[in-house]
Amino acid sequence: MLQLSKKVEYALIALRHMAMNSHGHVFTAKEIAAKYNISYELLAKVLQKLTKSGVVVSLQGMHGGYTLVKRPDQVQISHIINVIEEEKPTITECYAEGGEDCSIFDACTIRKPLEKVQHNLNLLFEKTTLEQII
Repeated sequence: MLQLSKKVEYALIALRHMAMNSHGHVFTAKEIAAKYNISYELLAKVLQKLTKSGVVVSLQGMHGGYTLVKRPDQVQISHIINVIEEEKPTITECYAEGGEDCSIFDACTIRKPLEKVQHNLNLLFEKTTLEQII
């Protein structure tokens, strides 16, 4: 079963929070973590990755925190997943591992149909923007 990691979920929660609230407002990791009862430590790491990728900007100082750089309609869910995860989520292990470890890869009767499903899922993540999950 395809499942997004907690890191991706936290990234989407934080970005949605920033997008829904006043534009230009600065949010702290502690504030977001407390509001959604999520791990501050993991959220802080996720926000660092989002900062390095240019999705959010980190502001230092007494009134520091994070703010969304792009408009929500310019942030693709696929981009967020790629920033946070080393590997894209897949519906079968053979796509994640390339088939080298699968003993029935060449004879598999479901590989090609599931390849289409995977392709459609990837397209859905590419077409879906942060604006659409607000």
